[in-house]
Formats: sequence, structure tokens, C-alpha cells
Amino acid sequence: MMNDICCIGHITLDKIVTPKKTTYMPGGTSYYFSHGISHLKDMEHYQLVTALAPSEFKAVDDIRAKGIRVTVIPSHRTVYFENTYGENQNNRSQRVLAKADPFTVESLKNINAHIFHLGSLLADDFSLEVVKYLSSKGILAVDAQGYLREVRGEQVYPVDWTEKVEALKYIDILKVNEHEMEVLTGYQDPKLAALQLADWGVKEVLITLGSLGSIIYTQKHFYKIPAYPPKEVIDATGCGDTYMTGYLYMRNKGTSYEEAGCFAAAMSTLKLEASGPFSGTEEEVWNIIRNSPLKAEEI
Repeated sequence: MMNDICCIGHITLDKIVTPKKTTYMPGGTSYYFSHGISHLKDMEHYQLVTALAPSEFKAVDDIRAKGIRVTVIPSHRTVYFENTYGENQNNRSQRVLAKADPFTVESLKNINAHIFHLGSLLADDFSLEVVKYLSSKGILAVDAQGYLREVRGEQVYPVDWTEKVEALKYIDILKVNEHEMEVLTGYQDPKLAALQLADWGVKEVLITLGSLGSIIYTQKHFYKIPAYPPKEVIDATGCGDTYMTGYLYMRNKGTSYEEAGCFAAAMSTLKLEASGPFSGTEEEVWNIIRNSPLKAEEI
């Protein structure tokens, strides 16, 4: 069967430590993406491909209970992250207490989609071979975060993406935040970073800048997407994944870059206001956009 969107990535076990409390819950790009898209109207042709240990299969059962098709590739272990936040939710330290098996071309042979989204969590989740293979089957979207994390012992170290110049030729849509863009390109200016990523071959560059909004660069045009202020900030975990959920959902429908960006931003705002994955409605997302004086603009 041909899917509109297929997210591929590990579901993790997350220990989230904030100044107020410690919470244990599933996580990872594929978890936040799948739960988020399950609340949108047109998700019938969505599939999740994940890999985790049998001990964590309940996380998959919960996603299937939302009507989502899930393919599980057996893994000896589940990725186990410990995320510690300070008073400022933008400051996060991480440890990895266990790693799952990487995805292989062989394990993805029977998966078909119009858009593939790789939710990389660690540098070796998706080899260059897998990137090349999936790009030959559909539009390839990637969140760069995992490629810039290397595990040594239990500690997570920021690293550059060693094969970036080769890999980015095959990536249609790339999401980075302000820290990731600087690691990848050496530039602190989002415009310069976007131009460099595009020069390496990315067709749609998405740069998220937290409360400063986001920038989309594509077809030689820059679009500034606003950040809609949340009523209060409860939990930033999964906000980037939620942004990609909204963006790819709308791009798959054929909307403009600005509309997809605004939808992604509003969806992230709703996610910020609660713990766990996005659980709002499509109507609530549109209400944020309609009721805000903030608008996307070409810059």
C-alpha cells in the first residue's frame, strides 16, 4: 500500500527531569510525530516504522489504538534517554542509557510512501545507504538532531554530521534548530546557514528559532514564520517533532510553504502548553492562526 507519509524512527524510553518533577514516558521523533498526526483529520494513509525491544511494545499498542498502522522491526534494546531541563526550557542536558539497533535497507524494502520522514535520534540510526535508498522511493524529510549526537559511554556529545555533504544531496526537506544549523554550517546567521544547506542540495530548509519563530528557505525565497505565544510553557519536549508533523501534513496536502509553516508553528504552540505529545485538534490549530495578528512574510 502507498502511504502519504511514513515516519521511520525509534520510540524511546524517556526520563524527563525538570525543576518541578521527574516523569517517565515514551518519546522520540516517531512517538511525537505519530501521536500528533493521529489528532489531525487526514491521517488514514500514515504509517509508523519503528524498532524497539519487546519490553516496550505497550508504547506501540497505544499508537495502534489511535488507528495508526505500525510496523515494528525487532531490536534487542530500546533507546533510553534521560533529559534534564533547567528553569529555562531551552537548556537541556542528555544521557543515553541504552541504544537500539540501526535501521537497514533490508528492513525497509516493503515500505512505500510519498514522503518519508527520518526521525534520527543518534548519529548511527540511519546510514548513508538508507538515506540514498529512501530518497529513490519518495520525498525524503530529515530532522538533523540525531545526526549531531554521538554517544560515548552514557554521555551525549554534540558532533558534526560526518557524511553531511554526501547525505544532504539526497534530502528534500531538512529541519534544524539554531544550534544545529551552526554545527552543520558554521554560521550563526539563519539566512547564511540556510543558503549553505541549500547549496549542499537541500530543497526545503526549515530552521526553527524557538520563541523567535522559524525560517523556511526554498526555491531561492525566504519565508519568516511567526512563533505564536503559548498561554504558558509546560513542556518543550517534542516541539521540533510536532513542527515537522504539521509541516509535512500540510505540504502533503499541497499547501504553500507559508501556510504549512504557520500550521506547524501553531501546532507547536499547542504542544508547548501541555506535557506529552500534541493532543489538540486541527480546528484548535487553525484558531490560533486566525486569532493571531502575526503573519508569515517573505523576507
